[in-house]
Amino acid sequence: MSCGCNHEASDLSLLADVLDHYRGIDGSLIAILQQAQDIYGYLPTDVIYHIAEETGVAPAKVMGVATFYTQFRLKPVGKYLIMLCQGTACHVNGSELIAASIKDELGIVDGETTDDGLFSLKHVACLGCCSLSPVMMINGETYGSLTPDKTKTILRELAAKAGDNA
Repeated sequence: MSCGCNHEASDLSLLADVLDHYRGIDGSLIAILQQAQDIYGYLPTDVIYHIAEETGVAPAKVMGVATFYTQFRLKPVGKYLIMLCQGTACHVNGSELIAASIKDELGIVDGETTDDGLFSLKHVACLGCCSLSPVMMINGETYGSLTPDKTKTILRELAAKAGDNA
């Protein structure tokens, strides 16, 4: 079954062990999708169709599960995933200014990735760091008491670091 995509095909052999492990186990679709996302970083369309074919679940149902749960991504994320808190404390303390500074510096808004694949931005409901508001987390590291200038400095430092490692 082909996805009809115009992009490079995923290496579906990477999923073989996962599919073998869950073969015939009812209710395992979410676990399979989670492991597939761990393997590929997101859920490419051809992977979704392959999972459907191998599990006997209709492609529409697999896609329905993948789009229903916010844990799943259908597009690749950047090297640096910025999670910007939009909780009450962060909102009151200026998270919209931080979002504007990210857009100004990187040219992306919630749900987008920079053209170079370096940064992705995701707005989240709460990071649980209210005393540090406004706050963002990048690849598990928390940055708090943000200002627009501090935010741009952090992003520039990460971009420079990525350039040094290239």
